[in-house]
Amino acid sequence: MAEQNFEKALEDLEKIVGRLEEGGASLNESLALFEKGVQLARFLRKELEKAEKKIEILMKNTNGEVKAEPFESDSGEPETGDDDQSEPGDNNTLPF
Repeated sequence: MAEQNFEKALEDLEKIVGRLEEGGASLNESLALFEKGVQLARFLRKELEKAEKKIEILMKNTNGEVKAEPFESDSGEPETGDDDQSEPGDNNTLPF
């Protein structure tokens, strides 16, 4: 997929969903739209997961300083922050 940003990908996905909901597209066109929609949805999910990790890293800094630290994503980028060090009772899950 070409370089995308979150907002553009979300806009494109919304257009695809609208087109599929309208109906009237041929089977081949519907399949192509669906495939593109799945690709966009996966991209959006990855972007949301990256944002979630960044937020978690920021929230874990207990020194009163708000400082972003790099983390490693599935693509091999550097990572810091250890998810195993959460305090008992911490809710580390976000709704997305």
